[in-house]
Amino acid sequence: MRYERELFAYIKDNYIPDLVKPTDKYSAFDAYSPKHNTVFELKCRRTHYPTLILEEMKYSKLASLGCNVRYVNSTPKGVFSFNLMKLDYDWVDMKMPKQTDFSNTNKVSKKIAYLNINDSVKI
Repeated sequence: MRYERELFAYIKDNYIPDLVKPTDKYSAFDAYSPKHNTVFELKCRRTHYPTLILEEMKYSKLASLGCNVRYVNSTPKGVFSFNLMKLDYDWVDMKMPKQTDFSNTNKVSKKIAYLNINDSVKI
């Protein structure tokens, strides 16, 4: 899947029928399941890597919501779902583009953790 809307539809159609998008376009999450009390962060990657990146700032926002948190990534090799509340993190500082897929490619320091694909569930 190349786009988050495709990933959202895939999850809704195959796994979580009550999945909804947030009403606030600036929400910290991309989808929510009232039945499962779970928020979802959705990412579509053009390349498959054995580890995926999670920003500490994003994790902190999601973890503060007081519900279950899933981080779902699609790559050319499948769709991988991480339960962020059950993982341990080694946060490191890394220089990265300020934004992905936007014109501002200036590098800034971000705190990130690498998530091993083996810690996910392939869906």
